[in-house]
Amino acid sequence: MKFGGSLCVLNVGGRRFSFSSELMKDFPLSRLSRLQRCVSETEVLEVCDDYDRDRNEFFFDRHSEAFSFIMLYVQYGKLRFVPHMCELSFYNEMLYWGLESSHLQVCCQRRLDDRMSDDSFHFCPEEEARSPEPRSRWLERMRRTFEEPTSSVAAQILASVSVLFVLVSMVLLCASTLPDWKAAESSGEQHRIIEAVCIGWFTAECIVRFIVSRDKCEFVRRPLNIIDLLAISPYYISVTMTILTGENSQLQRAGVTLRVLRIMRIFWVIKLARHFLGLQTLGLTLRRCYREMVMLLVFICVAMAIFSALAQLLEHGLDLEAGNQDYASIPAACWWVIISMTTVGYGDMYPITVPGRVLGGLCVVSGIVLLALPITFIYHSFVQCYHELKIRSARCSRSLSADFIN
Repeated sequence: MKFGGSLCVLNVGGRRFSFSSELMKDFPLSRLSRLQRCVSETEVLEVCDDYDRDRNEFFFDRHSEAFSFIMLYVQYGKLRFVPHMCELSFYNEMLYWGLESSHLQVCCQRRLDDRMSDDSFHFCPEEEARSPEPRSRWLERMRRTFEEPTSSVAAQILASVSVLFVLVSMVLLCASTLPDWKAAESSGEQHRIIEAVCIGWFTAECIVRFIVSRDKCEFVRRPLNIIDLLAISPYYISVTMTILTGENSQLQRAGVTLRVLRIMRIFWVIKLARHFLGLQTLGLTLRRCYREMVMLLVFICVAMAIFSALAQLLEHGLDLEAGNQDYASIPAACWWVIISMTTVGYGDMYPITVPGRVLGGLCVVSGIVLLALPITFIYHSFVQCYHELKIRSARCSRSLSADFIN
């Protein structure tokens, strides 16, 4: 398109930006470069919201401050988030102008990845919102009922029933290890019936959630869904093994495999993370602070290698015959180092020589310092995650109250 003059004016949210026509040809923003390829005013209006031919002004109904930061990227090559603006909203502006997340600075990319993974947002800036079909609305309602416990009254009732089944299954799992419980045959039969009912509920819930999910592949990859599978599958494996091997077979009498499968049902406790804010905060904090967790493990491993080698030398290596046999090897000394650094101190092994005790004191002090450094960042992330989830839960509760009143 031949513009009305050599100067083009972009009006973004009421704020004007002036560019020369030659500069527009090589502009790094794909939406603006598309203006040069337009051959009619109709095509221009497909790219922008309005066009004034007299003033050669293109109007875009977008966030003006976000576009200012994007222009700073065009000028200096560094793109960061607008202060006090939602990362997801700014990312939506980036997609509109033709930028990707790879154009952001590394720190901002990390913030964006965390927000997108938490909220599961999908951006389609070029598409207009379409009203869902009746069947889609019904599936979305079912999905929210099973996935979001605070989305409706029915969701809260369903979550309460699920929590009740989890608690019942945990009580039965703990009670089944009691000697008196094992001796009573009638109690064992009732236990199997109640356990089958609980497993049936969990299985039906998992199948329904899989059917109404938006993305089946994403559903399978979610950690909580994997935990559900790990909690349900041992029951069916143990039942299948019992049917195939019989009640009185050698494998059944040994029972090692079945006991391992049975104790794996303790994963049911993690299912409570769907319904309790504290467990969700813990999981979100661990996911966001995995770098700090890795750094913490590196600190511990380095200190363990140094202090265990020195402890083995001072307690046993200098006198192989009369030395402390608890420190006969470096791997054995590693146990003492990890217990000392975490200030647990079981007392099962301890240094007896003066140099060894001095080394033990240094090990304890260094453990306190090294463990405290990354924990500060983890604590602040935990507080931030708690406030985010609390605000989100409050919004859902207000929506639930409005639905209940209506």
